Amino acid sequence: MILHGRVIEQAIDRDQRGSFRKEIIVAPGKVPLAMVRKRWTGNEGGTLAPVLLVHGFGQNRYAWHLPSRSFANHLARAGFDVFNLDLRGHGRSRHMGARRSNGVLDYVSEDLPLAIEEVQRHVGPKPIFLLGHSLGGVVSYAAAPSLEGAVAGIVSIGSPYHFTRGSMLLGGVALLVGALSSARVPLPNAPLFLGPLGALAHPFRRLLESPLSPIPLRGWHPGALEPHVLEEHLRLAFDRASMAEMVNLFEWAAHKRFGGRESDYAERFEKLNRPLLVVAGGEDDLAPPASVRAAYTRSRSQDKTYRVLPLGHIDLLVGRDAPLTTWPLVTQWLTKRSA
Repeated sequence: MILHGRVIEQAIDRDQRGSFRKEIIVAPGKVPLAMVRKRWTGNEGGTLAPVLLVHGFGQNRYAWHLPSRSFANHLARAGFDVFNLDLRGHGRSRHMGARRSNGVLDYVSEDLPLAIEEVQRHVGPKPIFLLGHSLGGVVSYAAAPSLEGAVAGIVSIGSPYHFTRGSMLLGGVALLVGALSSARVPLPNAPLFLGPLGALAHPFRRLLESPLSPIPLRGWHPGALEPHVLEEHLRLAFDRASMAEMVNLFEWAAHKRFGGRESDYAERFEKLNRPLLVVAGGEDDLAPPASVRAAYTRSRSQDKTYRVLPLGHIDLLVGRDAPLTTWPLVTQWLTKRSA
């Protein structure tokens, strides 16, 4: 359902701007999901392929689109039909009444199938590329096998297939959560308000980027984002999450498989024969390459690609060098497979 649409001019990066046809779309149902559709007004001959953007843990659609730098606009300018999704409990979906999740599998079993169905309502029975950042890539891995006929391929960016691998600190937390889970200690599904944390982080940017930082996990590589771009990201893209989501991730890490010990999500993804691009950040302290690469090595896809870029977790999407590294890599990969 289209709430409204208009033609706007927006930034792509630095002095690059473009004119886009923007539509606010809501997938109605038990869980209303909102997304922003973008198409470049110069696409008179039609778009290359539909792309569904899926944000990560505690983020929202602004992870892909900032006022100063927009990966979503870049993809639209490159000829794609871009749908930028807010998962339940995030961004505009929350404002529409979609409450926070009861765990990651809500996104897998309900949100992505509903979003794919809505996208195809607008574009027809075309297969859709899933492009996920961080947790969004993991959700795409898990959901794609059930949506095989509707999925053209998967691109994951900084998505930990084996969460915590390569990080001693996160590994320690996973052991603790795993012990609590084994002891059946109940953990409440409390909301995690990350937006205020983002707002507080920017004034202390210099401290957070110094060797004396009291927080060893930052999410971006020092100096990788201009101050105004970092401020936009912390203010707009930091959103909310649920405790259940975080517990899921650490429990999965303890079991060394996403989806949990009893789940077949990992096996089904690994058997899936769909084009796969896995991108890791060499400076990523939240999803180091050691945690990301397994999606590539374990996948039995006949068309799979793995790349490591010298960027951090947030930098991969909107860092100073993202338009020169991540963006062209993903765009060229998608374009080749949209022929």
